[in-house]
Parts: sequence; structure tokens; C-alpha cells
Amino acid sequence: MTTTPGIGFEVQASDGLARAGELRLERGTVHTPCFMPVGTLGSVKGLTPNDVAGAGARIILANAYHLALRPGSEVLRSAGGLHRFMGWAGPLLTDSGGFQVFSLARINSVDDEGVSFRSHLDGGSRKITPEISMEIQSAIGGDIWMAFDQCPPGEASRRVAREAVDRSLAWLSRCRNRWRTLAAESSSWLWPVVQGASFSDLRRESLERTLEAGDWTGIGIGGLSVGEPREVTLGMLDVLAEGLPADRPRYLMGVGYPDDMVEAVRRGVDMFDCVAATRNGRTGTAFTRRGHINIKGARFADDQGPVDLDCDCECCTNWSRAYLRHLFVAREMLGPRLLSLHNIRFLVRLMENVRAAIQSGRFDDWAREWRSHRRRPG
Repeated sequence: MTTTPGIGFEVQASDGLARAGELRLERGTVHTPCFMPVGTLGSVKGLTPNDVAGAGARIILANAYHLALRPGSEVLRSAGGLHRFMGWAGPLLTDSGGFQVFSLARINSVDDEGVSFRSHLDGGSRKITPEISMEIQSAIGGDIWMAFDQCPPGEASRRVAREAVDRSLAWLSRCRNRWRTLAAESSSWLWPVVQGASFSDLRRESLERTLEAGDWTGIGIGGLSVGEPREVTLGMLDVLAEGLPADRPRYLMGVGYPDDMVEAVRRGVDMFDCVAATRNGRTGTAFTRRGHINIKGARFADDQGPVDLDCDCECCTNWSRAYLRHLFVAREMLGPRLLSLHNIRFLVRLMENVRAAIQSGRFDDWAREWRSHRRRPG
């Protein structure tokens, strides 16, 4: 594994399988475990880059598929990359578009060459191959590029899961060849994605073959939290835990609900992303220490307390539940914005607290206390 001097990953403390680390990238240092807000189209919905940074996030995710359709790779190149285009100074991780193989299955077809699909915007015919995915991510200019992979449904048959493992590995080789050319003058990293659906032997095989294929600087874990039961998700993380390299970051793709994140950290995961924070925020659902609440509920009409007593975000330190409810009922756009900001800060701070617990050697005690609070009414 080769990196640019000063760039790399270090595990600084561990408690069981839980790890506290430091991911050093060209545009900044990220302390792990960490949550990455999702800026699918070059924007964390409703929030400015300063809002996101002020919430404590140090790295965000952008999506190759969506950005290739709008505004397009040429616009991004002419702008000097997504960092300059959107005004984000910190690190970026770029999703390859592989998840859209799963989420937009109704309008695409997959073969060994890549994925053919109709744009959800104009119905036009498009194609993404491993090489095209790398070219899109080059235009975006991310610090971490994800390999193009096939993401099967959570309860996929063994045949479909086997196909996804084999095809993702074949595409990984093609991604690496194109990435080496496109990223020759940059300090970006390419990370592979482990697949295997809910089959333990396929998960192990996918990881083993992925590690044999290269000396990767990090590992993505894909195809989880896509429809399978939660216990299956956690079981697959247990299966992978022993085989994952101890000196590299592990990124669990698309997972971002609080309890799931805590349990994944317990199994050695370092990085998370999910649209849940902003999607829930836009519809009135707040993440709190005691569970999720719907701020639009009538019981909050005269509640002068903060959304979450334990939160230090701009929303919780300045406004009440009653005011937030008023904004949503009145359809004022400030409501979704403030609640999205709160949810992002909640998840970022959750990982900060997890990190502190790992560093002090009391992760299990902290997690037990966390679970007890989650059962109390909010």
C-alpha cells in the first residue's frame, strides 16, 4: 500500500473490535469513526458548506451517477472540480454510481460491459462502465474514488449474489487500470467494494479475492442495508470482521441510522454515509438521544424545550420544539433546513462520543448506557 507522504490512515486506539483512527487526506484530516453527510448533487440538501462544516463534518459524499447527468462532467471539469464548484474545502468521497444499479433497477440493464439505463431526468439512453465511472469521478475530483460495482438486493438469490461478486471483481480491475491513468498526478485513492449479499461464504470470498487483487488503502462494504433484516446486516459484518485488514479504514456504504452505526462500530467499521439525516429532517423527523420524534406532532405545539436536550447544534441551542413544529405546520422552509442541520450534527456528534468512549476503553459501557436512553420516551 503506497500513499503520498503525510497521507494515510492510523488506528490510534481500539476497544474490542471498535477503533478510533485518523484518516489523513490532502484536503484535511478526518477522525474516525465518522459520519459523511451526503451531497448527492453537489449539495447537502438545504445546507451550505459552512453549515455542514459547522456541524462538525469533515468529509462529504458526492454521487457520480447523478452528477454525470446534471450538471455533467464537462461543467465540473471547466469549474475545476466539485470542490470549487460547490465551495467545499474539505475531503470528498465519490460514490461510483454502482448503488444506482440497485436503486434504479427498473430502468437499467446490467451486463459484463457495464450498466445501460434510461436517464430518470429525460428518458435518454445512457451507459456507465467501470472506465466511464472513473472518468466521471476524475471530473468530480474526489479524494477517495469508489470502484464501480454491482449492488444486488438485500435478499438476492445465491445466483444473483454470485454474479454480483464476480462482476464487481472484474470491474474492479478495469477501474484500477483507468484510475491509474486519470489519477497519476493526484493523491486520490481508489477503494474496492466487497459484495456477497447475505451469503457468508460469498462475503468471505469477495473480501479474499478483493485483497488478492491489490494493496488497497481502504475497503468499502456494499450491498448491506438494502432490504435485508437488520440481524443479517450485522451478521455479515461479523463474517467480514476477521478478514478485514487492521491498518485500513472500513467504510460501510449507505448506513446512517444511529443504532445501526453504533452496532457497526462495535464490529470494526470506521466510516458511514446515508441520506437519512437530511431526508428525515426535511419531513419533520428528528434524531434524538431517546429515539426519533416527529416534530409535527400536536404534543409539541407548546413545548419550549430543545429538539434534543443533549444536542449542541445551532437548532437546539436557539429554538424550541414548539417553534420547529410551527415552521413545519406553516410550511416555512426554515424548518426542514434547521432539522436537517440538527440531524447531521446529531450523527457527527454521536461518532465523536463513540470515538471518545473507544479512546477511554469504555465503549461497551457507553453503548449499554446509550441503549438504555434510547428506550426512554422523548
